[in-house]
Amino acid sequence: MKIKDLHGKGIEITDLEKAIKQAETFKGYSHQDKSFAEFDKRQKAYWTDIYEKLLILKKKQNERSISKD
Repeated sequence: MKIKDLHGKGIEITDLEKAIKQAETFKGYSHQDKSFAEFDKRQKAYWTDIYEKLLILKKKQNERSISKD
C-alpha cells in the first residue's frame, strides 16, 4: 500500500495498524518552547494529513474484506 504525503512524496505502508498508531502519536507532539510554534504547526498538519489518509486506507481495506465475505 502507498499514500502520498503533503509534499507529493510516496510513502510505502507495510504495517497499516502500526502506521496509524505512529501518525496518531506524532500529530500530537509539540515543543514547549514557543519559538517552535510555526514548525509545530507544519508538523501537526503533516501528521494529521498522513493519519487521515491511513484511516481512509483502513476503511477501504475493511470494505474489501467485508465484500469478500
